[in-house]
Amino acid sequence: MIYPLRHLIGRSHSISRSYARRTFHSSLPILAKKLERFRLADIGEGITECEIIKWSVAPAATVAQFDPLCEVQSDKASVEITSPFDGVLKEILVNEGDVAKVGQGLCLIEVEDDGTGDASTSDIPQDSGSQSSSSSSSAPVSSPPEQETGNIPQSTERRLHPLDPNYVAPTRPSNTFQSSDQSIRGTQDVLAMPSVRHYARSKEVDLALLAPGSGRDGRIEKGDVDAYLTRSETTTAGASMAASVQQQDVVVELNRTRRNMWKAMGKSLEIPHFGYSTTLDVTNLHNALASLNSSIPPRYLPAASRKQEYLAVDPSSMFPAPNQDVVPEPQQFNKLTFLPILLKTLSLAMMEWPLFRGSITPELPENAKPTLTIRSGADIALALSTPTGLYTPTLTGINGNSVFDIQAKLKNLQHLGRQIPCGLTPKEMPKRGGTITVSNVGSIGKGIFASPLLVPGGGIAICAIGRAEWAMDVGDEHWDKVLKSGQRRLKLPISWSADHRVVEGAEMAAFVECWRAYVEDPAKMIGTLV
Repeated sequence: MIYPLRHLIGRSHSISRSYARRTFHSSLPILAKKLERFRLADIGEGITECEIIKWSVAPAATVAQFDPLCEVQSDKASVEITSPFDGVLKEILVNEGDVAKVGQGLCLIEVEDDGTGDASTSDIPQDSGSQSSSSSSSAPVSSPPEQETGNIPQSTERRLHPLDPNYVAPTRPSNTFQSSDQSIRGTQDVLAMPSVRHYARSKEVDLALLAPGSGRDGRIEKGDVDAYLTRSETTTAGASMAASVQQQDVVVELNRTRRNMWKAMGKSLEIPHFGYSTTLDVTNLHNALASLNSSIPPRYLPAASRKQEYLAVDPSSMFPAPNQDVVPEPQQFNKLTFLPILLKTLSLAMMEWPLFRGSITPELPENAKPTLTIRSGADIALALSTPTGLYTPTLTGINGNSVFDIQAKLKNLQHLGRQIPCGLTPKEMPKRGGTITVSNVGSIGKGIFASPLLVPGGGIAICAIGRAEWAMDVGDEHWDKVLKSGQRRLKLPISWSADHRVVEGAEMAAFVECWRAYVEDPAKMIGTLV
């Protein structure tokens, strides 16, 4: 009687070997099967896990040795894993998108039993219907001897899998690792955990755009991907808004600061303006700046620029010396500019000309005669452009301040103006303002002259300072003499507008000449010290 092959293999192991030999024809060999558990090998470089990107074969499919099985992704590169066996893929143990640890089984492959008793099958559970041989059986079904079967093919030499630590790559190209990052993702050198790579892939984010990441050694974390997505959404929304603005008109309401400017400029038409423009020679000031910057008192310097001084004698040993306290950080500076010197010299000219310390007396009774209020000190307002609009804070009594004090006050005003909302308070913007307003437009553009406007309550004059430029100074000499001497001077253009109701043209010109004397000869300021 002849038994089917599958029936015989599934029967009890009590069937003796001799009975099997008598039952089968010598031309029909017994082909025993076993399941091999293919594990994720240690591929070195500290990698402990890989993400399964894609399975190239499906369960029940036949695979040959070195056929692609799956593609895995570590935090270093993408690797294609090939089959170490000839057989049938019976079961996938790790699905696509899941993470497998080193040593964890990836799949089960049914192979022919060559009698080597590979230990890799010892942990595979068996059932009564399994076609694999049990390692614990006392009488396993074995192949008949060669003289009885004759046609049994000899088993080929077992080769190591490419992920085996003892594997040495042969010359055939299909045995080598194939990194697909460079050709597909462009992220071969990017460090990221497999879960992060999978998350980025699901969000269609190229990890090469995020390197280096915020993690250790530049490793990209999930938060880096989320931050990139947030930036992308903001950019996309901004681009969409910009595109919609270009396609249609938009009505924008003026904020409170611009509404006040709207009203003030409208009222400026009520004031008759008188304009006066000239240039100041600031060459001597330019030469003096180097000496002034090298002698800035330590109390004005930032902590990083402040040198530790060891004095043999303490100025405060008998009584506390004045002006020894360090100014607050927003007022600290390490470089002096032209503006504080120009303001200081302007205040000295104002002290000589009381008219320009005057302001029109507000809120006079009806039919009362107009009057001027002459102030005791020089109050100068500054036109300050801020993110929220134009403001005019006031430096009060700066005729009694040094150029270092004025520079510190300017730094503080800039600090307050940059804040959103604006940090300027009534302390910096008193209600009565200054008698003269200064606008330093030259610090922004290359403008030379301007036509500044006065507003009611904004003093009796306003000055716009342009950008200083080096030029050949002709003066009363002929051009040929100037060219021979090669004398170049630093010229600063200034533009004035005055309230012609109270200031005459001659007075404006004479006042500017008084200011020129201090600017062009800084040594003259020494005579004003009291």
